[in-house]
Amino acid sequence: MKTKLLILCFALSSTALIAQKKLADKFFSNYGYIKATELYEEAVQKGDSSEHVLTRLGDCYYNNSNSEKAALWYGKAVNKYSKVNAEVIYKYIQSLRSIGEYEKANQWFNTFKEIQAGDSRIKYNPDNVDVFSKLSEIDSDLIVNVENLPINSENSDFGSYVHEGVMYFASAKGGDDEKAYSWNDEPFLDLYQVTVEKEDNGQLKFGTASQINSSRINSKYHEASIAISNDGKTIYFTRDNVDGRNRLDYDKKGTTHLKLYKATLDEEGSWEDIEELPFNDDIYSTGHPTLSPDNTKLYFVSDREGGLGQTDIYVVDIMEDGKYSEPRNLGEGVNTEGREMFPFVSKDNTLYFSSDGYLNLGLLDIYKSNNLKGEASEPENLGAPYNSGYDDFAFFIDSADEHKYGYFSSNRPNGKGNDDIYGFNAYKCVQTITGVARDSKTNDVLSNVEVRLIDETGKVINTVTTGIDGSYQFNDVECNTTVTVVGTKDDYKDDQKIVRTDDENEKVITADLTLEPLINDNQIVINPIFFDFDKWNIRTDAQYELENIVDVMRNNPDMVIKIESHTDSRGGDRYNMKLSDRRAKSTRDYIISRGIDAKRIESAIGYGETQLLNKCSNGVRCSKEEHQLNRRSYFYILND
Repeated sequence: MKTKLLILCFALSSTALIAQKKLADKFFSNYGYIKATELYEEAVQKGDSSEHVLTRLGDCYYNNSNSEKAALWYGKAVNKYSKVNAEVIYKYIQSLRSIGEYEKANQWFNTFKEIQAGDSRIKYNPDNVDVFSKLSEIDSDLIVNVENLPINSENSDFGSYVHEGVMYFASAKGGDDEKAYSWNDEPFLDLYQVTVEKEDNGQLKFGTASQINSSRINSKYHEASIAISNDGKTIYFTRDNVDGRNRLDYDKKGTTHLKLYKATLDEEGSWEDIEELPFNDDIYSTGHPTLSPDNTKLYFVSDREGGLGQTDIYVVDIMEDGKYSEPRNLGEGVNTEGREMFPFVSKDNTLYFSSDGYLNLGLLDIYKSNNLKGEASEPENLGAPYNSGYDDFAFFIDSADEHKYGYFSSNRPNGKGNDDIYGFNAYKCVQTITGVARDSKTNDVLSNVEVRLIDETGKVINTVTTGIDGSYQFNDVECNTTVTVVGTKDDYKDDQKIVRTDDENEKVITADLTLEPLINDNQIVINPIFFDFDKWNIRTDAQYELENIVDVMRNNPDMVIKIESHTDSRGGDRYNMKLSDRRAKSTRDYIISRGIDAKRIESAIGYGETQLLNKCSNGVRCSKEEHQLNRRSYFYILND
């Protein structure tokens, strides 16, 4: 007998857990993560540590951006079960990285790679992924306007660098009697400058280009690729190796190499006191300078011995006394057996450079690397429209701008000359979602409504609260996406709207919310509670509705209610009386099971078919809908 009782208790407990999980799942599917979390955690406390419950708890916290708790529950799942879904492992990795547990994240990333060998989040695989098509596609989340600049000539123009509203660049525009360079039959390169202004409409306005302010920087031969110190007093530039008489200087093989020089700005605004840098040499080239954001390091390109490829990127430290350290190769994290050229370090310490040593669209492509930030990762190809099947190089960007204005050089077709400078303005296509929350009964605006923005994966992107005028606003919502806006307020039913954004930048979309009050005069009003035929147990859909009663009573701790349950006239009078009474008491018991004090429910009484709302009494033929009107439950508030 005792054994049978134990089996029965276990069966009842198991049934209750299954019902609780179903209820939690229902809240989860409707983005009710807080309630779902509470129910799932209760299930764990009652002994349910199934993969489903553990991973759903992880998802609840992950979608609410609580990485610490997400990592906790994902960790329990992946360590207990050997075949957890790969997406769970990936979110676990992301959560670990978010909280700084990089070593553990890397360990699980290796596991992820083993089970998701073809996943693009690991790395492009040229054997089964159309890498070139991928690189040729423009990021759908970005709007990038590219313009061939008006300063370009019919000859080569490249290597833009902007400092305090002045752009410096190299050009072979030359003069009528300028000596031609035998490589491309164009005049030798000189350094030029031009003022750049940003107009009110966001467009850039260029002045008239002229040779750089110096009587000595531009020679009869090549000058190009500059960097200027933060204080504007020192310029570094590349020049052909010339001797003291300003003539080309050759090595023993008859080759002229590039060298780095620097000059100082004098009181008249001219670059003077030209000085060759000490780590140049006559037997290899050194050029393409760029400075670190704090000006303590100088990066450059060289084909010196000991490198990894044809040309590599190097760095020297600039000492306080103006001297330089020995050059250091940036190593395999950047350099390849091919050509790495034209480095540029942005204000956030991102290294941009051009290379033909990585998988690319052809010839030189532009890449970015976080290597200088201490992140050991493979350089990223910027893809289209910055890269093409031709030489793309000399990237410059001002990352401080809200719209990322920058420049790159390319010899792609349909330009004005051999190499041209292109300006770009890159920004994310975003829209605004705004609306007003109102009471569905009175149409009054509702303040203090919590409004959540939820993406297609169910993750909460942002949360705001309506003001006194009932309004809310989400800025910077991505274009071409589907999101859900959910409004929540105590003593109201949630309202949600699905919003689909298109590709129109800065479009404003209105999504008003209408919340239905749960308290109506002296009742708590919820959707009808349904029971199975001839049953009085509380189904999952009924539990979902009854949680509204639980929430209202939690929000109003002094509230006392009574419960009434009614049936239609079908079935015997006595039978209906008993059935409705059992259903009323089942309803009461569920509410008490959710932590509501039993003293706050004065009574739970069934009235059978004694209080019909229409003509559908015994013997009267009625439709299902008419009978349905009489099957109802009331929750009366007995105090203020």
